[in-house]
Amino acid sequence: MRTNTTTTATVLLAAAVALLLATAARGDGGDGGRKSRIAEKRGHMHPKVLELGIVVHSVIIGISLGASQNPETIKPLVVALSFHQMFEGMGLGGCIVQAKFKVRSIVTMVLFFCLTTPVGIAVGVGISSVYNESSPTALVVEGILNSVAAGILIYMALVDLLAEDFMNPRVQSRGKLQLGINLAMLAGAGLMSMLAKWA
Repeated sequence: MRTNTTTTATVLLAAAVALLLATAARGDGGDGGRKSRIAEKRGHMHPKVLELGIVVHSVIIGISLGASQNPETIKPLVVALSFHQMFEGMGLGGCIVQAKFKVRSIVTMVLFFCLTTPVGIAVGVGISSVYNESSPTALVVEGILNSVAAGILIYMALVDLLAEDFMNPRVQSRGKLQLGINLAMLAGAGLMSMLAKWA
């Protein structure tokens, strides 16, 4: 019963974070120049918000992996972590390229992305002797951090990444292309959901 309540609370908190981000991102512009500046600022914020969600998510997975002492738990976590990091890196890399950041910002963001999971693993190894992953405090903290990260990632995926590609005029004018990208999205979501079997 407690697991169902925790899962429900996590999903609700994730939805609330996504809703807050969506509300905050709506901008009703006045003149065209102002709209252009807002669009430019949003273009620079997208990769930063996406990286924030990925960083929180990566640290949590890293701590879980580092604190795990059972090989049956570690193997699926490594598989899930590898796929998550690969696809998150591709998505974040595409956002960074589109935002056209300066080299210093790109290097900083890439370093943050690359180092957060190893830092999380190091923290997990460091606290593995005193960390009880089934204690109420650990579950609450992990649930809150997971839901915040999930809310950010859901918002970024639906509003900033997918919506921009799906609303592209080239996609809108071609029925076969629309069908293809919808099928590809569903196939990708299905394959990622299959990872939950081992994670």
